[in-house]
Amino acid sequence: MRLKADLLLLFAAVIWGTAFVAQRTAALQNSLFLFNGVRFLLGALVLLPFSGLRWKAGGRAWGVACAAGLLLFTAGTLQQLGMRFTTAGNAGFLTSLYVILVPVLLLLIWRQRPAGQTWAAVCLAAAGAYLLGTNGEGFVFRPGDALELAGAVFWALHVIVLGKYASRVDAGQFAAAQFAVCALLSLLVGWPVEGGDWGGLQPVLIPILYTGVLSVGLGYTIQVWAQRHTPPADAALIMSLEAVVAVVSGWLLLQEALEKVQILGCLLILMGVFIVQFKSAKM
Repeated sequence: MRLKADLLLLFAAVIWGTAFVAQRTAALQNSLFLFNGVRFLLGALVLLPFSGLRWKAGGRAWGVACAAGLLLFTAGTLQQLGMRFTTAGNAGFLTSLYVILVPVLLLLIWRQRPAGQTWAAVCLAAAGAYLLGTNGEGFVFRPGDALELAGAVFWALHVIVLGKYASRVDAGQFAAAQFAVCALLSLLVGWPVEGGDWGGLQPVLIPILYTGVLSVGLGYTIQVWAQRHTPPADAALIMSLEAVVAVVSGWLLLQEALEKVQILGCLLILMGVFIVQFKSAKM
């Protein structure tokens, strides 16, 4: 079951990596909250026929779903806003730092000490993300980078919350509930802040459909189920392959340059994931 969960997390990382171009396109438009609100609402509606209309879990599960939705809203908002004021490379690198933040937060807040192999894998993945995002030319801090770094904290918290509570609820219902909460918060903020400018969404209809159905509806639902069987720190490492997929997709689909140092970064991330898999195979 652990191997199946890890493979599904890898599949989710592929979805998110290929969706990065769509999110980047939408970030350059005026709409931010309405874009997130509509795509997360679409993700919830896609799951509705499969998850059912009746909530079978108790009130505590509702609270966890609301907390997960709030974390999604905060992380998604900071990521989309940050993309307006920084480069795609910086955004990818700083978001990938949630790989480091997951074991750090587990240690500081929950007093849960990850295994030594996990720390080694985390360091390899972080180094790989740095080479991928900066092309080895050094990191130049830009106005949007603080937003991306703050977003990484909330992505890490979301991974931890799912890892600790996903096994107690129905995956489909929990995913639909957190999507609905995130959508509601985004639309409530977007309506006064963006003036209810629904016409601004027209240029990004394709990104909305792609990210709403695949990235949100499928990818995050896979994450909820898979994290029943994969520890949070290990799950974060596997999902860090999103950065590798994003770079390779840009190279294959958009003819973006892929430098040798970036290939090295991809290999370092892969090594980190392999270490985690080797550790889990021995357990």
